[in-house]
Amino acid sequence: MRTALVTGVNGGIGSALTEAFIEEGYRVIGLDLQASPEVVCDEYVQCDLERCASEEQYLTSKSTQVDALLGGDGLHVLVNNAALQLLKPTESIGTDDWQKVLGINVVAPFLLVRSFLTQLESVGGSVVNISSIHGQLTKPGFVPYAVSKSALDGLTRALAVDLGPRVRVNAVAPAATATPMLLDGFSGHPELLDELAEVHPLGRIAQPHEIANVVVFLASAAAGFISGAVVAVDAGIGGRLHDPT
Repeated sequence: MRTALVTGVNGGIGSALTEAFIEEGYRVIGLDLQASPEVVCDEYVQCDLERCASEEQYLTSKSTQVDALLGGDGLHVLVNNAALQLLKPTESIGTDDWQKVLGINVVAPFLLVRSFLTQLESVGGSVVNISSIHGQLTKPGFVPYAVSKSALDGLTRALAVDLGPRVRVNAVAPAATATPMLLDGFSGHPELLDELAEVHPLGRIAQPHEIANVVVFLASAAAGFISGAVVAVDAGIGGRLHDPT
């Protein structure tokens, strides 16, 4: 049986990833800060990615837990989905903010790839990083997050080159997606959510399962010649120019 390791399984995209991989016949090992009764993984490992990024011993212990669940079998796909979105104006951003955001969004994904490289390579597996439209196009208040996603895009390309034929590495860059976190941010203001949908050329925002479907495709043999790609799943908004009317 193929196995997928997914970080941040409790989030909207994370839970959709879990469902999509299970539907495709994968066994899913989920990583997150705590288990959620709403997300059904085959296996679950409680894991703090901020600590993984800064404490080698902690990272080793969590990698050992996952390896034990693999039972000597390979890892077919690693999905680095977990992320921290910190919203602050420039004058309020401190050193600790940078360390936390870059640690979770960039350093931890790299360390997980390094930790499971042997298991991935043994079965011709692949890595899919969940980036964001903010890696290329952003707005005020998103400086650490946008920089981290730009770095994740760069990490994707660099690892694809460095690992060559051993492990494919790609990324998916969604635009606005109807996760519980995003929808909660528009609570009480449905007109603003409608406005957000309308600026996308397709006239709506993404559903989490639409992001998950692209990830499953990139992990599949059908995408066997795709590596180093950052696939925009953005309804075309990345090509739209907003000028005053």
